[in-house]
Amino acid sequence: MISPEKHNRMANAIRFLAMDAVEKANSGHPGMPMGCADVATVLFTRFLSFDPKTPLWPDRDRFVLSAGHGSMLIYALLYLTGYEDMTIEDIKQFRQMGAKTAGHPEYGHASGIETTTGPLGQGIANAVGMAIAERKLANEFGSELMNHHTYALVGDGCLMEGISQEAISLAGHLKLNKLIVLWDDNGISIDGAISLADSTDQHARFKASGWNTLAVDGHDPEAIAAAIETAKRSDKPTLIACKTVIGFGSPNKAGTHKVHGSPLGADEIAATRKALGWAEEAFVVPADVLDAWRLAGLRSTKTRMDWEARLAASPADKKAEFTRRFAGDLPGNFAAAVDSYKKKLAETKPTVATRKASEDALEVINGVLAETLGGSADLTGSNNTKTSQTKSITPDDFSGRYIHYGIREHGMAAAMNGIALHGGLIPYSGGFLIFSDYCRPSIRLAALMGIRVIHVLTHDSIGLGEDGPTHQPVEHMAALRAIPNLLMFRPADATETVECWQIALENKHRPSGLALTRQNLVAARTDYEEKNLCSFGAYELVSASDAKVSIFASGSEVEIALKAQQMLAQKGISARVVSVPCFELFFEQPEAYRQAMIGSATVNIAVEAGIRQGWDSFIGSNGTFIGMKSFGASAPAKELYKHFGITPEAVVAAAEAKLA
Repeated sequence: MISPEKHNRMANAIRFLAMDAVEKANSGHPGMPMGCADVATVLFTRFLSFDPKTPLWPDRDRFVLSAGHGSMLIYALLYLTGYEDMTIEDIKQFRQMGAKTAGHPEYGHASGIETTTGPLGQGIANAVGMAIAERKLANEFGSELMNHHTYALVGDGCLMEGISQEAISLAGHLKLNKLIVLWDDNGISIDGAISLADSTDQHARFKASGWNTLAVDGHDPEAIAAAIETAKRSDKPTLIACKTVIGFGSPNKAGTHKVHGSPLGADEIAATRKALGWAEEAFVVPADVLDAWRLAGLRSTKTRMDWEARLAASPADKKAEFTRRFAGDLPGNFAAAVDSYKKKLAETKPTVATRKASEDALEVINGVLAETLGGSADLTGSNNTKTSQTKSITPDDFSGRYIHYGIREHGMAAAMNGIALHGGLIPYSGGFLIFSDYCRPSIRLAALMGIRVIHVLTHDSIGLGEDGPTHQPVEHMAALRAIPNLLMFRPADATETVECWQIALENKHRPSGLALTRQNLVAARTDYEEKNLCSFGAYELVSASDAKVSIFASGSEVEIALKAQQMLAQKGISARVVSVPCFELFFEQPEAYRQAMIGSATVNIAVEAGIRQGWDSFIGSNGTFIGMKSFGASAPAKELYKHFGITPEAVVAAAEAKLA
């Protein structure tokens, strides 16, 4: 038990570190850390199971600061509790170039930051994914190795963003009772009172989504503690509404939007020091207060050591599997399984849609990798993401390996980020490429964080046919290729599909998307090749040292390019075909390789059933692009390709026109 006076001094340490750092940076959001300091102090000193000396301990509780604008709250907590890579100098460098203390918390910048937050609503959805991972791994490895809670601190903005509804409805459905959301219920946003824009009964909303809800005074430590105790006993996820005063302690700005997104100013900080009885200079924490916080940081050391003993005492195979999974390493037999499957494909040369080729590849992959966790946004039969090994997860049975995310693309993508961040699992899921727009903010954050999530994005072009332009992606490949650190694959056949899967799985620190066809494609690769050719990003399918024409294509249009090459050969025109499954990997190749692939043909043509953007890197601004310049239309796929002029004949005509 911490005395009220001691609690207040510990909470005030958070408040003054936050306001001093924001003041020095002349930028930031001091109000939220000041208002939530009591909630955070109770959580970190009494409940959160963590160890600053072993920050990646797999069975630690996860804390997600969903309201990432209040980043100084977590930076202060990390410093106070003794994380070695968060010093007082780091606090002083808040929001400065190269500092760990970025404007919003960034995963990988410092230990104890579980996810990158800032775009509101992402954190609560990440937390749902973390809670899913905990429950799945507890089912697999037992509660002696996996038994922890996930806490998310959210603000009004997180709850107003639409993604939050997707996240909480999924969490309620799955009965994620180890998920506890602490709501900073301060009634203020940037524009002013929340009542300007919202009058939602959040308790009714969460209850309707299958949650328990509690309400407490967010400045009453014992009430906060009692609510967390109640939440930990629940059989449902719990929302704790903590009624707080934004900018608590500030005599003239507390409770107003003036303390939300700008420094308090020297005079107001001086007045706040006087009001809260804090005599220390900026960035100085009294020794007794810092000692109390450091002791709080050591509170779970024995819990962590007991867990390590249980892991050490586990059967050798279980211990090895658990350790491998949390290291993010693939099993030793993975590459051999892929290689064997590639040999089979070279023999059978299947004509299949790449979405079906992906399912067949996953049948092999899921048989070797126990850590893959599949799913789909209510498109399982279309995405082909479910295999014989992936029984459905249900609210009462987490022994399966497949999540029915429902029509919640954005929530799904963010939950996948949380699953990947938690560790021990590799999440993949399915949706239509057109609906990557709904996933995009979460995909972008996955790329920013450098985490392994894999998006299966089917129905990748006008080739999906009759569903029409609302469902036919035209600009989406270009838009996704624009995201740094994201690998976007568009395989041309079954062999390329499994190679792309292999690359996606082997990249620990990059998310991937696989754009896959609805329509059947003939085998472009007919001979076995041990090398993963897709790993080069682009490679020659048909070479010709005397080529007058180079044809570059991806996905379904590789088939068109190959037919055009044959037609040109019959006319006595030498042409080469380059398959381009992944722009990003190609541009990472040595210059000599890239120049060799671009070649020196007189005519360069690119073929893709999307927009031109990006292809000039291959064909130059004077090259010819065969693709889309408009939205699609509703008709059978073959008619659409003919209508929009994406045909072998069009490629041949373009080549002849350039050569004339």
